[in-house]
Amino acid sequence: MTLTLRLPAALACLGLLGLGACSNPEKTARYLIDPPVTGEQVPNRLGSAELKDVSLPEYASGQEVAFQTADGAVRSNPDNLWADNPQRAFTQALARAISDASGATVIGEPWPLAEPPQRVLEVRVERALAQASGIYRLSGRYFVSDEGSGGANHARSFDISVPMATTGPGASAAAASRAIAILAQQIATLSGPGRTIATTAPADPFALDPLF
Repeated sequence: MTLTLRLPAALACLGLLGLGACSNPEKTARYLIDPPVTGEQVPNRLGSAELKDVSLPEYASGQEVAFQTADGAVRSNPDNLWADNPQRAFTQALARAISDASGATVIGEPWPLAEPPQRVLEVRVERALAQASGIYRLSGRYFVSDEGSGGANHARSFDISVPMATTGPGASAAAASRAIAILAQQIATLSGPGRTIATTAPADPFALDPLF
């Protein structure tokens, strides 16, 4: 009787030990989004600005690092993850990179300071992917809203390509970080290869100097 009662417990312990032996946390790699500091300073054209949470494609907002294979499919591997929520990491990294490049005060939402921001930035990413061609591509549109005018008064597209010397999630993360640094320069200078769409709105006599 005693042996019969203890046998299931012993088997359960052996099962747990087996699971522990099969699970190796070092197999899971986590990658940071960390744009390099270029050192190139540009004029401050934004002042203080709140950056809305960056809109990412579904495949780029997941925890797994996505990549494209030769057949055109977008794939990922549960062993290769982003170290932080991709949307949060992209937003915070971009805000910091714009600030570092221009001296502007750019902060991801929600705005934490008592004095409201002069402007609001919105970035909508259409593609953020390590392509099968060996190019990391970051494309989409960004918008600058002057709080004094009450409406979006600057819209511009961007299409950034970063060559990748190697393949793999580490190379993808490094290329993504570099692409964000380039995007930060474009937003800071309100430039880029895309077409500019500017709108006007009635001026607020009590507002700060307009952006344009």
